[in-house]
Amino acid sequence: MSHFWTFAVLLIFTWTGALTQDENRVVFSLGTFRNVTVPQNTTVQAVVSRIPSDVTHIVVQFHARNRNVTLSYTQVPSAGSAHTAADTGLLSPLLPQQTSLAWFLLSSHRRPVTGIGAILPYRAADPVPGACSLENDLKMDPNIHLRYNLFQTSIRFAPAHTGYARGGSPLACNATQERLEYDVYRYFLPTGDLSELTLLYHLQITASTQGMKDHGSKVATLSLTNGTSASFSSTPGQGVIYSVIVRDVGRNTSASYVPAHSYGCSFSSLLDGCLTLGRISTKVFFTLCGVGGLFVCFFGHRFFKCEMFWMGYVFAAVIFFVLLTKTTVLDYDIRLALAAVMGVVGGAVLVLSWWRFGSIMACVLVVGLILGFLLAAIVFYTPLGDLAVFRSAVAFWVTFSCIMVVVPLLFVRWPREGNIVSCGVSGGYAVVLSVNAYVCTSLSYITLDILKRFINTDFNRDFIRVPLRDIDLGMLTVWAVLGASGIALQLYRERQRPFFPPSPYVLWRQARERRKTNVLDPSHHVPGLPGRMRARIQGLLRKTEPADERTPLLL
Repeated sequence: MSHFWTFAVLLIFTWTGALTQDENRVVFSLGTFRNVTVPQNTTVQAVVSRIPSDVTHIVVQFHARNRNVTLSYTQVPSAGSAHTAADTGLLSPLLPQQTSLAWFLLSSHRRPVTGIGAILPYRAADPVPGACSLENDLKMDPNIHLRYNLFQTSIRFAPAHTGYARGGSPLACNATQERLEYDVYRYFLPTGDLSELTLLYHLQITASTQGMKDHGSKVATLSLTNGTSASFSSTPGQGVIYSVIVRDVGRNTSASYVPAHSYGCSFSSLLDGCLTLGRISTKVFFTLCGVGGLFVCFFGHRFFKCEMFWMGYVFAAVIFFVLLTKTTVLDYDIRLALAAVMGVVGGAVLVLSWWRFGSIMACVLVVGLILGFLLAAIVFYTPLGDLAVFRSAVAFWVTFSCIMVVVPLLFVRWPREGNIVSCGVSGGYAVVLSVNAYVCTSLSYITLDILKRFINTDFNRDFIRVPLRDIDLGMLTVWAVLGASGIALQLYRERQRPFFPPSPYVLWRQARERRKTNVLDPSHHVPGLPGRMRARIQGLLRKTEPADERTPLLL
């Protein structure tokens, strides 16, 4: 179906769904979808009536793109009676003679949450998804519990039960599992399309058992003996809908769990969120940083002014980007552009401060802080960062700051060697970041992990707790080779040179003082700048004269 007809169907669906919802009440029909809007801090009642007598249990489900909603049996949610997620559902077995049911939707977000809801009926022969839940608060949990990190998405679900009649007594869970099999399906959303309308449209297609069988692809068949969980590789920005269909082999019937979706990224993250993936501005910014880092890695100490500009640029750009992200609601591209401008200002200020005052230690302090930040980030990127003590913000930031400050103190004793090491390590890592702008690698989260701790309120280390892949090992090797070769080359080239180049302004002041006090210095007899300029103008105005004749000047 073309995009035009897709959005046309969605607009019609949204319009008709809005007509059936009162302010705090929405009426459903069995097997149909409805557009539902949950206002801020308001409870919406979902009602279904005229339930046929052959329906034995009902699954109600609600889907939103990236905001959680609580679906509850009662108006006041409590443990064991509600479930909260972006893809949430509840299972309700029916009593004899029961013809209507009601549930309640609640959102705690500051803005209304819009999504789609559906009520799917099942009969006595159909299996009951999630009816043998033992690990969750819900006694009957038809939901797929989804977790994702940088490279992998994992799903988990509760075992099902065989169907039974209204008011009947179900068999023990262990006695029914041999008849049940669980087919895991996966359905890919259009590549690069993160819109809510597209997601809701495709969820309608795949929410039912037959819809997922017709359009999805089966990737695994599980049973209780080999576990009710599965893992898949994921790509940030690629939307995927996961579903589990439980089959009763003896009765040849099936039922669907509540589908769950994932984009492999967060819509709330301000640094590496779904809406910032693949931006041209990101590629340009990190490509320029990578080119500068490659130069600094091998020639930074030799071309000291270039190194100071690059280090000052990185230092200022990172600080201002974090401040802009934390304190403003500007668009990502604008924040990155402003950070780049402030980075240029920061690099120019660092170069001018060295040119004017010639303070090597002040410049090396900035370089040492950058290396200290990178080393501290590496320490917390290891399993040491998973320790429970560092879940406390105070413990984490105190430890991180101590590691970061120790490095500049070592530069006081070995300033040249420390500066060269900083050039090699930070320059090589800049190359890794530039590659990450085109090919995703977990090494970028060495530093992004720290920035996300400071910026994001919903920071979760599980996103980067993944084993190193081949691309990560390759980039780690590139970083090590660049750093080691850059450090070795600069130490060899600079072994007989002065520790640091002198400040141009300091040299000029020393030369001026020498001309004033040393009459034997030939430069002492050189006129000052005003005198030289006057002589140059006079030379331009004087005409060529015969020997021993001179035209008087007016100047």
